[in-house]
Amino acid sequence: MQIYANYHTHTYRCGHATGEDREYVEKAIECGYKILGFSDHTPYPIPGFVSGMRIKLEETDGYFASLESLRKEYKDDIDIYFGVEAEYFPEYFDALTEFLRDYPLDYMIMGNHFVPCEHKGTYIGGDFKDPAALHMYTKNVIEGLSTGHFMYLAHPDLPRYMGPNKEEELEKCYREICEAALRLNIPLEINMLGYTKRPASVYPNDKFFDIAKETGNDVIIGVDAHFPEALANEAAIDSCVEMATSRGLNLLKEIKIKCV
Repeated sequence: MQIYANYHTHTYRCGHATGEDREYVEKAIECGYKILGFSDHTPYPIPGFVSGMRIKLEETDGYFASLESLRKEYKDDIDIYFGVEAEYFPEYFDALTEFLRDYPLDYMIMGNHFVPCEHKGTYIGGDFKDPAALHMYTKNVIEGLSTGHFMYLAHPDLPRYMGPNKEEELEKCYREICEAALRLNIPLEINMLGYTKRPASVYPNDKFFDIAKETGNDVIIGVDAHFPEALANEAAIDSCVEMATSRGLNLLKEIKIKCV
């Protein structure tokens, strides 16, 4: 196993992952991980809207209670951290941070999938042709990272933009994100889930990480585990390590947890 820390782990509460919380912990220990961070899709207090792809507001207590129990039980075997994968929706982000304030949250990773937000706008992980949506994704990512709340940027190369001037527009997006991440000292994720879906997946994107090398960004591998066995996929991990090392990228083994 070429990595020993994973901060990108989901739970069944998001509605598209499987397995009990304990199974992820036990699989991580079996595989030799020293650090396991849970970062399920955050509940988001958007009035009048209930998401089908994230923790529901009423499930939040149970999420943290489960992780606290597992942290105590396995404290001699592995370090468990409590996180969320959060979108930066400018209209609702202050409400999110206020909602999470009373929970024992160790970190947040940014994983933007929609612009301007989930219940109105564009899903940028599917094919889209409007350059304005790509520009908004870029703007929101940079603005969100600038808040200081996020530990790293998950799947920064997610957009499946298929519109006019595709290559030029994507390169501009990639460069702006890489430059902002470097300026803010925020690592970029090589997303292993995307790698396992190649060639259908557009990420992790070779061009993006060529630019990250030019820019000098730090990178981290995120398993993006949606089932426990994903943590054991050594072939995919090795491929992501190769993606970083073949370019001479600074691949981080772990990240110091910051107060959110």
